[in-house]
Amino acid sequence: MIESFPETADREARMKRARMRAWRRGMREMDLILGGYIDRHGATLDGPKLDHFEALLSRRDQDLYAWISGRDKSFKDHATEGELNLLAEISETWRKDSDN
Repeated sequence: MIESFPETADREARMKRARMRAWRRGMREMDLILGGYIDRHGATLDGPKLDHFEALLSRRDQDLYAWISGRDKSFKDHATEGELNLLAEISETWRKDSDN
């Protein structure tokens, strides 16, 4: 189930909750990938992009890791265009950061 917030929800509260959920996934690899992403790029997440990030947070860790690592390409069959774009950005960021 994808959680949604009313449009009037305070952005700061949404960001705080998203950051907490990103860092407490249950799978350490996803903590590092999603938590690291929101720590570095959270300020650039506008309303729709934050919606997509929250939607990704509702996905299973195993699925997200398989999609981000490139082991499973089926995400395109189960995601919105916004989720796909954000997942590609997260994946690219993760690959760049892990190369350094």
